[in-house]
Amino acid sequence: MIFAFLIISGGLFTLQNMYAQQTKRDLEKKREKLLNEIAETNRQLKQTEKNKNATQAQLDMLRKKIDLRNDLIYSINTEIRSLNGEIDRTGKSIDSLERKINQLRSDYANMILFAQRNSNKYQTMMFVFAAEDFNQAYKRLKYFQQFTENRRNQVELITAAQTELSGKKNVLEQKKTEKTGLKVSQENQKKELESEKQKHDQLLTNLQASEKVLRKRLDEKIKAKKRLESSIATLVRKEIEAAKKKAVKEGNKNVTSENVFSLTPEAQKLSNSFASNKGSLPWPVEQGSISETFGEHRHPQLKNVTTKNDGIDIRTTKGGKVRSIFNGEVTGTIHLPTGSAVIIRHGEYLSVYSNLDEVFVKKGDKITTKQNIGTVMTDSETNNADLNLQIWKGFVKMNPASWLAQK
Repeated sequence: MIFAFLIISGGLFTLQNMYAQQTKRDLEKKREKLLNEIAETNRQLKQTEKNKNATQAQLDMLRKKIDLRNDLIYSINTEIRSLNGEIDRTGKSIDSLERKINQLRSDYANMILFAQRNSNKYQTMMFVFAAEDFNQAYKRLKYFQQFTENRRNQVELITAAQTELSGKKNVLEQKKTEKTGLKVSQENQKKELESEKQKHDQLLTNLQASEKVLRKRLDEKIKAKKRLESSIATLVRKEIEAAKKKAVKEGNKNVTSENVFSLTPEAQKLSNSFASNKGSLPWPVEQGSISETFGEHRHPQLKNVTTKNDGIDIRTTKGGKVRSIFNGEVTGTIHLPTGSAVIIRHGEYLSVYSNLDEVFVKKGDKITTKQNIGTVMTDSETNNADLNLQIWKGFVKMNPASWLAQK
């Protein structure tokens, strides 16, 4: 029974340990990813600090860094909680094993005592010969043989249990050491977080003092953005109208703005291919991270002011190459004093790349996935290079973050 218990308890502990190890690996990967993102944000922050007018960009970077740091501290805390669970389970397993070893030793001591009391060979033989018949004599003899065998087995069980106990104690010490290291790391991250919050608050105070300048800059950016959005919408509208006319001319009925891009077999095939790659499309830059997400956002400094992003902003290296996220055809290009844009059609979908400095393609060009189409523009005030990526389905603007592959 005790041997069976050792096998079962050992198996359960192994399964728990395998699950814990999987969770641990996942948490370690998450911690490593967050550390890499913090390092990248740090690099971008140092880049913006070279420009004295880049206080807004610095504040954005600090805010992102603070969010990442909070996520990292939470992740480390989750690792510590997971380790506490492992330490607790290992400790309970050790306690249980020690009780079983004590029981094994007690049983063995009783066996030895019994053997000493019955060590007289003459008495043993008399006990066997006193049997009523041959079968009973055989059973009495087998009893003494099995008793001797059980003593040997008991010694082996004790030895195996002690070896297992020693191994678990070593594992327990390793986990305690790992927990200590994580706690030290967590405290260091908390100190970094406090320092970053102080910098953020000081920078925020400085920016709030110059609110008029901020509002003026924001108004200029909004006007430039509206001009670009208007130009993009005009190109998209022209593309849809041209496609509708072509479809009607070819004899297609019930043509609408919603279905016009999916009428031809070639366009439908390209659309289906684009849609099936949702969540795995390549990033439009080789290096970078999302600096502003899709949708409406409260302005970080100006009260009661919201901004809207029809796509996502991706911060990359200065002068970095911009590439197409999928096969398609250039619908048109836009050139404004504030930057250029390229629109590529993928069946019924459109991808829009704006805030470009140089443009390498023209309307009608056939484009392949990851083909370079231009370079990103660097903001003279913030020294940041942010590409704006949008994805449209007809006139519906979609969140590009859900289409790109996870880093």
